[in-house]
Amino acid sequence: MKFYKKRWIQSGIILISSLGIVLSVFPSFADDNIDNLKGQTSALESELDGINKDILSLSEEISATEMQVEILNGEIARTSDALVEAEENENEQYENMKSRIKYMYEHGNATLLEMLFSAENMADFINKADFIENLSEYDKTALDDLKNIYKNIEDQKSTLETQQDSLLDLKDELKKKQTELQEKAKATSTNLTEVQAKLEKAKAEEAARLEAERLEQLQQNGGYDDTITNNGGQIDASADDVTLLAAILQCEAHQNYDSLLAVATVILNRVESPRFPNTIRGVIYASGQFEPVWTGRLDAVLKKGPTSLSMQVAQDAINGARLAAVADCYYFLYAGSTNRPGVNIGNNLFFPSW
Repeated sequence: MKFYKKRWIQSGIILISSLGIVLSVFPSFADDNIDNLKGQTSALESELDGINKDILSLSEEISATEMQVEILNGEIARTSDALVEAEENENEQYENMKSRIKYMYEHGNATLLEMLFSAENMADFINKADFIENLSEYDKTALDDLKNIYKNIEDQKSTLETQQDSLLDLKDELKKKQTELQEKAKATSTNLTEVQAKLEKAKAEEAARLEAERLEQLQQNGGYDDTITNNGGQIDASADDVTLLAAILQCEAHQNYDSLLAVATVILNRVESPRFPNTIRGVIYASGQFEPVWTGRLDAVLKKGPTSLSMQVAQDAINGARLAAVADCYYFLYAGSTNRPGVNIGNNLFFPSW
């Protein structure tokens, strides 16, 4: 079923002429058709998502490496302290040994004999004799042990420092990769922005072309508009929903059929999209979406009652009527307040995405 509305032929001719002038200055993008640009956008979004995931993974790896370096720093400090302590013990042992040797040399065998003959019994005598015999060997063994401890600690410290150098090199390499990925993400994001701008421009050009064709067809049909279709499908709605929809249309659009139906198309596009609430009431009263809701203008119209034309358009839209020129639009603004590309209907500018 199609819905028709009388238009002034003269207005249609003027608009066709204006659009013809505008379209004549649009650049031609042979490779930038809408489908191609959508494909480029999708590919760049996927690439950017992958790069961001790689950057996150590298950041986590860098954090883990920094933690390992910090742990190694602690172990190197601990080992350095142990090395100093071992060196002090070695020096102390060496000094003690030198003192004993010096004493034995200065006092000679007399002192050793005195120590032997001071034994209280045979067992004590044998123990002291063994002590004298093993004294020099003990000092040598103790000193060798201290040297081995010192060398082991020194080797351990060297190993830790080598590991630390390797981790620092790895950290530098990871940060270099992270910087490269960040630059790549920046370039990809720039490309994505450019492609998205081209896509929006291409959509606006296509919408303008369709509008020009619609107006031309309107002229050929003698002023009747046959681009109002019921492709949207019927919406389940109560009488209150119809009245609410009519009221918001009256607040947001001029009192002519196309202007009202354009706003209705946007609202019902939202109802049918998973990105927005799935009821007329939910879409209209969504936070911060429609100025008449929070300024009280909507309540004033509801209290007084919408006009018969607003009610007719609301009911037609609920029955499936849509304005083809804004069939893919989900947003609109007062045309005088924005320079963004879009379709101007009744001094409202309609566009697909924010």
